[in-house]
Amino acid sequence: MCWQCDNPDLTKADYLRHVLAVVAEFGWMVQGVEAWSPHPPWAYTIGLSKFGLPELVATGLELPEAGRLLNTMAAHSIHAEPPEPGEHIPLIGGPEIEVVRLAEPSAHLVFAVALYGPEIEALQLVHADDAGRWPWSVDFRDGAGGQPVLGERHHG
Repeated sequence: MCWQCDNPDLTKADYLRHVLAVVAEFGWMVQGVEAWSPHPPWAYTIGLSKFGLPELVATGLELPEAGRLLNTMAAHSIHAEPPEPGEHIPLIGGPEIEVVRLAEPSAHLVFAVALYGPEIEALQLVHADDAGRWPWSVDFRDGAGGQPVLGERHHG
């Protein structure tokens, strides 16, 4: 269930206070967005901007899987280096990831923008399907699609 559904009498400002408390305690949080036809689920981090890092986004993954991926990559970004656009990252027990810079983060990361401003940067962690095909391939997920790419691929 969503926070707003569980707290129908509270406002967006109340939710932003909740987000700030979670970010203060853990450093960042993952905001999930449930699927609604025809849009697949997606999720993004909130809080990496306060470290001068890009927020991270995953589309087309079930929310628990997206949360694990984003939390793992957020922890790596804070303790080492954030991923770079065009970088390929093989995941242990998972698909390969290609990093894509979001063209317009303010259009997608509503609560991160509300806290850190429209100038935030964000990177999408684009994943290959089980056969190693990318969403820019017509045969990704055997033509089923389901992973919007929110920016241009980095070449070179």
